[in-house]
Amino acid sequence: MKSYIKGANPYMPLWEHVPDGEPRVFEYNNEKRVYVYGSHDIEKDKYCGRNYVVWSAPINDLTDWTCHGVAYETQYDSVLYAPDVVKKNDTYYLYAAERCGSLVVVASSKTPWGPFENPVETKLGFDPGILVDDDGKVYAYWGGCAAPCYIAELEDDMATIKEGTLVENPLGHSTCPWNPVDDGHISLIDAFFEASSPRKVMGKYVYIYSKRYEKPIPELGIYEPNNGFLSYRFSDSPFGPFHDGGDISFNGGEILKDADGCGTMTYQWGNNHGSIMEVNGKWYIFYHRQTGLNEYSRQAMMEPIEVAMGADGKLYIGDVTFINGEPISSKPVEMTSQGPQINGIDAYSWISAGYACHIFGSKKRAYVRPEYDKKEDISTPIVDITDGTTIGFRYLQFGLNTPESVTVILEEAKKVQVKVRIDSYRGRIVSILDFDGTSKEVTGKLTSGIIGKHAVYFEFVSENKEESFTFDRFSFNS
Repeated sequence: MKSYIKGANPYMPLWEHVPDGEPRVFEYNNEKRVYVYGSHDIEKDKYCGRNYVVWSAPINDLTDWTCHGVAYETQYDSVLYAPDVVKKNDTYYLYAAERCGSLVVVASSKTPWGPFENPVETKLGFDPGILVDDDGKVYAYWGGCAAPCYIAELEDDMATIKEGTLVENPLGHSTCPWNPVDDGHISLIDAFFEASSPRKVMGKYVYIYSKRYEKPIPELGIYEPNNGFLSYRFSDSPFGPFHDGGDISFNGGEILKDADGCGTMTYQWGNNHGSIMEVNGKWYIFYHRQTGLNEYSRQAMMEPIEVAMGADGKLYIGDVTFINGEPISSKPVEMTSQGPQINGIDAYSWISAGYACHIFGSKKRAYVRPEYDKKEDISTPIVDITDGTTIGFRYLQFGLNTPESVTVILEEAKKVQVKVRIDSYRGRIVSILDFDGTSKEVTGKLTSGIIGKHAVYFEFVSENKEESFTFDRFSFNS
């Protein structure tokens, strides 16, 4: 019997909705694991929820995630926004964003998964990010679009701001609809929006944050204000000054380019939050994407990245270009379906349509439908597919022997033709499946071989231009 894919992108189960993920590698009981601490989209009609859960995976297998359950419950009868967790000495400290991020408390635990208890109120603010430096000093970073970002050193109690250390607005912050007036802090160049996450990389202090672009970025398909990025700046000091870095991640899906180099997004972008982490010798960016028709059912995503230091001391993070071994530029890494499965998803397992990173061409607004039923074999279908829609997955692994056929399952039996393409949404057709309206499952023979790693696309073709379809899952067959 075929198994369902897990540990791809999103890397947590499809029923889980943990955005704002801050990854940390901690060693506990002689075992190193990567832990992810984020908010928890369980309210369904608003951001986040009233508890934090913790997930972890062994550092040598980032497809094998375990939920440790609830680590912290709200102490103020409020929704909890993005947290952070650090370790100092033998204690783990959770910075919980109570009251929708307007009150930050620090709770503690002797284990990385909690429960975190004895919360103490702090003077930190929205989206706290904490850095424990090599010398044991602790720095807090925070802020949001309605106010500038801040940096301060903390006292040994991990809660109190050390007198004389508060730095205001080290990056400059962006405009936004609810903060349209220039108050002396506005900066539209490398503009900070929210999601502070400080890290120490190659001796540099790296400020990772969500950037809001006010100007068009045609090559990425951006023609209006957009804050779907995770970006970075770097410094030789925890307080700055911070030098230009770049963009690491963008959650707008595969970017289609025209002949002039202008792009089109293929996934519904939305707010972004996360950070970078070196896991077992390789670097990753942890971020989130949107599902549903709003930003209230986000999912945890990850991609491998490159980190390199130039001869001039500039730090490059993301998709790095090298010439003669020297880094010269970087750009956002692509958004994929594979995530930590860097050799590609097993094409011969059941693959939920919900792993798509390309949803393009619907006359409605096709989207991944959120599911919350905690089942191993859960699928998150894509709904509101219409004639001309393509659904893409990057990437699948076919191995050394070509499959004989492909099976596609719809949620409802309807009349539609599905063309299976590889490498591009306009690429070579390897199978055509005709649904006659009597069955929701059809298997089609492959007309040409596929081996190795490829992107795969499903094009829906219908004579009824108003009809919509729901794509549940698929699998290739040997």
